[in-house]
Amino acid sequence: MHEVSDARDQAAGLRRSLARRPVKVIAVTGGKGGIGKTNVSANLGIALARRGQRVLLLDADLGLANLDVLLGLRATDNLSHVLDGTRTLDEIVVTGPADVAIIPGASGLRRLLTLEPRQHAGLVNAFSELARDVDVLLIDTAAGLGDAVLGFCHAAQRVMVVVCDEPPAITDAYALVKVLSREFGVRNFDLLANMTRTAGEGLRLHQKLVRVADRFLDVQLNYAGAIPFDEQLREAVRRQMAVSTAFPHSTAALAFASLAERVAAWNPPEHPRGHIEFFMERLLGASTSGRKLQ
Repeated sequence: MHEVSDARDQAAGLRRSLARRPVKVIAVTGGKGGIGKTNVSANLGIALARRGQRVLLLDADLGLANLDVLLGLRATDNLSHVLDGTRTLDEIVVTGPADVAIIPGASGLRRLLTLEPRQHAGLVNAFSELARDVDVLLIDTAAGLGDAVLGFCHAAQRVMVVVCDEPPAITDAYALVKVLSREFGVRNFDLLANMTRTAGEGLRLHQKLVRVADRFLDVQLNYAGAIPFDEQLREAVRRQMAVSTAFPHSTAALAFASLAERVAAWNPPEHPRGHIEFFMERLLGASTSGRKLQ
């Protein structure tokens, strides 16, 4: 009996310890598929880790997860096993480049696309027991405007919208910002231009979206920077490596390092709820309150 009590006291102490450490929670999203969002998540995470940040990277594409494949990692278990109760969150975490901790999502499992409130609760409990210190949680969302994408973005402290200079990508990025602002009250976004071809393309793309948003939406679109198009990044993908690892002096890798410097300077939340579970709690709250994430 005393052993059980001691274990509970230790767990409570761990939670109080973590509660004193604000965690930056950043959703990396974009609306459209094929814009390099997962590459951004992976390389930003690695670049932050190289700056001394303790990074946890969540592959939140619950149907077509591929972060572990992108990095050439062997993940035998994933979030589906946590939901089934056969694994804990700690047991499925794999270590990536620069000691980035990665929570693999699941691929080809349709049931994960529509989680019930009970299953959300299971994830909340799983995050409550995650026994590791984290400075930054990066959430690599799925493409599109599905419930899970909007839920993760709404729950994060900052939303990084990845966009490239193509009409469908711009339209989808604007649609995502519109839904999150009007339906969920998200007001601040960080816009990252990806695969830019010229030095000024990122700023021009940002200004284009700002002009439209200023007319129709009550939002703040911050310019997070630009990642240039780089053939070495494409080669890194073929090798199943992050460009920051395969070609650390490439233009893309250097741009990710600059992005990480800016992200590291972002202030943590003024009133952190403390434990890493808080972002899942908000998802749970949205589900159980009867409000549909749409």
